[in-house]
Amino acid sequence: MASPSESLHAAADMVSGPRGRPPPAPPMTPAEPAIRFDKVDLRRGSRLIVGDASFALRKGAVTAVLGPSGAGKSTLLWAITGELAPSAGRIEVLGQPLPRPSQRELFALRRGMGVLLQGNGLLTDLSVFENVALPLRMHTDLPEEVLAELVRMKLSAVGLAEAGELMPQQLSGGMARRVALARALVLDPPLMLYDEPLTGLDPIACGVILALVRRLNDHLGMTSVVITHHVRETLEIADHVLVVANARVVFDGSPEALVRTEDPLLRQFLDGQPDGPIGFDYRGHRA
Repeated sequence: MASPSESLHAAADMVSGPRGRPPPAPPMTPAEPAIRFDKVDLRRGSRLIVGDASFALRKGAVTAVLGPSGAGKSTLLWAITGELAPSAGRIEVLGQPLPRPSQRELFALRRGMGVLLQGNGLLTDLSVFENVALPLRMHTDLPEEVLAELVRMKLSAVGLAEAGELMPQQLSGGMARRVALARALVLDPPLMLYDEPLTGLDPIACGVILALVRRLNDHLGMTSVVITHHVRETLEIADHVLVVANARVVFDGSPEALVRTEDPLLRQFLDGQPDGPIGFDYRGHRA
């Protein structure tokens, strides 16, 4: 008789059709980046949010995207998901050119991405279990026992194995963020995108979430992109850093190199100085 684990994977493998489990990400060579921007311009109407952006994010790494409010950090995230098409340049995600928003291929590519939004997005009329199960019910035809086991595995991975019957109103802010993380992970995406995952959390909850980001990235073999204002804490778990300011990527390198920099613009941001190359009233750049 097959073990429960073997039965779980066998049942998952038998699912087919448009509601089956998402196919594995296309194979990538070790040197191939998970995300590549090549001379990309991102605009909102006439405003240039980020211009001439060129960088590559290594597969398996945790990348922190830092910068002042309004600089375009979340805009990069929406470009990666295909919600915002570049006005110039080329974006590749998981080894594929990013399709335009209207193309069917974009939907398939998005199934390889998990996104954790600032507001968690938990449905208040569903239990924790059903919130995590929702993507599986929408995108797969897995048997109920297999679905339930997958949900339990993801809740256990974020330290909430006993919380399945709770309602969102019964959760602390940190617990709700972890439930949202379990839901984002339930389809086993190779790429995780975090949009300000520490907003509204106390220092202990922030530490828990960042430790989970690092541990899950390594244990599940993912690539993670963390957009955040929490500079010092995030640098401790990051492999790579991008800093966005003044409508461009102004730093692309290691956390150690960023901490050592003497660049006036970067020092203003890192040290929280009110005066310097970064204007306080940032409104983007007109074409």
